[in-house]
Amino acid sequence: MNILKHPVFIAGLVVASSIYSASILNLPLPNWITFYVNDALCMPLVLSICLIGVRLIKADQDRYLPLLPIVLLTLFYALVFERWLPKSNPRYTADWVDVALYCLGSLLFFIFQRKLY
Repeated sequence: MNILKHPVFIAGLVVASSIYSASILNLPLPNWITFYVNDALCMPLVLSICLIGVRLIKADQDRYLPLLPIVLLTLFYALVFERWLPKSNPRYTADWVDVALYCLGSLLFFIFQRKLY
């Protein structure tokens, strides 16, 4: 459970929540913040929560996520949010930059999970 208290996780959560709240309140933000920052933060936050779940299930605080589940979850998010949802819901738009940001966030999580958590 140290992950929930880690400053990097908290900072990511605060930034993502602030951007989401600003969009709900119609507060102006630069387009690159509105459209891309949360996509870059998505996978590190989701994977951190997954790591918490794995550690709870396995009762092993020294366990880390291997590359394959990270890749599969990233692929799942890319397909759902950039392929399937834009076709089925007009609120969503497909953007390959988002896919690249999901991949970048996942790569950074994989590289730094052992150093951070």
